[in-house]
Amino acid sequence: MTRTVLLVDDDPHIRAVLAFAFDKAGMAVIEAGDGEEALAQAAAHLPDLVVLDVTMPRMDGLEVCRRLRAGGDTPILFLSSRDEEIDRVLGIELGGDDYVVKPFSPREVVARAGAILRRAGARAAPASTPAQLFERGGLSLDREGWSARWQGAEVALTVSEFTLLAALAGAPGRFLSRDQLIDQLHGPGFAITDRTIDSHIRNLRRKFADAGCGDLVETRAGVGYRLGPCGSAG
Repeated sequence: MTRTVLLVDDDPHIRAVLAFAFDKAGMAVIEAGDGEEALAQAAAHLPDLVVLDVTMPRMDGLEVCRRLRAGGDTPILFLSSRDEEIDRVLGIELGGDDYVVKPFSPREVVARAGAILRRAGARAAPASTPAQLFERGGLSLDREGWSARWQGAEVALTVSEFTLLAALAGAPGRFLSRDQLIDQLHGPGFAITDRTIDSHIRNLRRKFADAGCGDLVETRAGVGYRLGPCGSAG
């Protein structure tokens, strides 16, 4: 099945270069030149992935991300000419799945998009075997159905957040380093900052804390993260 990518950037040259690269990779491309057009195209075409420039006129990419996240969980890959760590962290904390800094290789953008789409595809695929359930305290995780629940109520997670939570659940009692978690998200060889993983973990903690779980993930400085007891109400 052909995947559809919504490519959002106010620079037509960048759109043309990336559209060619995605087309060569067998993906269909829809284009938008600003944030308002991006929202309209997303509503009309329901893309599988949004490749979203941060700095645009009329409405920047961060606001587009906020609005997309308010209505769904379509994966988002940010593009930005700003290499400031705070921008990367903010993009991830708003619900982005990954972040690429300009200038970039079109091949790298397509590879990162492909990794996100593979995870999203696994999430959407119908279960061929009985659901693989994981439970600890009030946490219930259905790996086949890509569903996370706290005391029976579903907690909405992005593809990247669910992938990280599933990785922690797959190693109960063990601390996983940031590098191990990066490998779970992208496979070996992808270069992303440690702060990206920290931001995803922070999002997980916040979402579950809002649901009533205050001890979802434990941190050990210099070592990494592990799944907590998931039994606290505060």
